[in-house]
Amino acid sequence: MKEKDLKAFFDSKVALYNQPGFIKDDPVCIPHLFTKQQDIEIAAFFAAVFAWGNRTTIINKSRALMELMHMQPHAFVLSCSDDELKSLLQFKHRTFNTTDLLYFVAFLKHHYTHNASLENAFSQWLTGEDENIEQALIGFHHYFFSLQDVPPRTKKHIATPEKKSNCKRLNMFLRWMVRTDLNGVDFGLWKNIQPSQLICPVDLHVARVAKRFGLLHRKQTDWSAALELTDYLRTLDPADPVKYDFALFGLGVIEKYS
Repeated sequence: MKEKDLKAFFDSKVALYNQPGFIKDDPVCIPHLFTKQQDIEIAAFFAAVFAWGNRTTIINKSRALMELMHMQPHAFVLSCSDDELKSLLQFKHRTFNTTDLLYFVAFLKHHYTHNASLENAFSQWLTGEDENIEQALIGFHHYFFSLQDVPPRTKKHIATPEKKSNCKRLNMFLRWMVRTDLNGVDFGLWKNIQPSQLICPVDLHVARVAKRFGLLHRKQTDWSAALELTDYLRTLDPADPVKYDFALFGLGVIEKYS
């Protein structure tokens, strides 16, 4: 397929899947339960962290956690009592257990005690020279695990390019927070990171479709693969390359294109 035709094809798939009807069956439906910015951020963060495996399970587990937080996650992390923290001990999602959850809550309490938004947990590590959000992800990882008594097991739940991870879940979270358009799926709440700096979330489905169309050649689905794919997507739209995540994900997961 010629590049002009390929762009038209992917643009048509973006238009198909970047629609409100997409929300209900995707983990992005969890932050859409809220209107307060900090609640949206926290709900989106957990939904993204939980986003591996069956989407229905991810959504159900994310909603269950929000209910344990009385559907007020920002107020909960700032002022939860010991008894309220005990209510979290029943929560588990795959390998994410209560040890991990209690540390996540402790970090969020620490951050929101001093900051109005989760944005600068990422954006403060960027400089004007950064072409993408690699340093934001690296800086966030160090900051997230800067509290005392970090459980070693919890570190597996926050990826970093320093360890060559493709950081799929964090890249998805950043897409939700940073991208903005008129379609209402992504939130566009954060303004200190530009959509042009985002990196496309890459999982096995996205990588399979990207390789099928010759957009990705690297064998490993790692950070270098995410960079390679995003570099190509920037040739289609330099200002908003990760909008094509809708096309690649839709082709891979919904249409099962191979």
